[in-house]
Amino acid sequence: MAAPARSRLLELTRLRCDVFSTLYNPLGLRTGAKYLRARLRGPSMVQYYPKQLSFKDLSRAMPELKLVNFEEEQRLFDVAERKKRGKGAPKKAKSPEESRRLAKKKRK
Repeated sequence: MAAPARSRLLELTRLRCDVFSTLYNPLGLRTGAKYLRARLRGPSMVQYYPKQLSFKDLSRAMPELKLVNFEEEQRLFDVAERKKRGKGAPKKAKSPEESRRLAKKKRK
């Protein structure tokens, strides 16, 4: 018995794809259809993990309590202390002339 012709096999494959609603890909190229068909994971992961509440969220939700974030207050105090000693962040340049990088280039 002879093997069926290639054209008949391709026609059968196309018909099978129509019947079972699958992608017709006679060359066997990678299409990513498996991943596009899969159920999305994001919504179920969002439901699994509870929402993280921060101090800022609580203080915004209940401003009448006048909550104080001691960690933030300490951070601001430390920044002010470092600025007094000259150890703070440098001022941002408002124009290209004020920038240190441009001043270095001009010196060379």
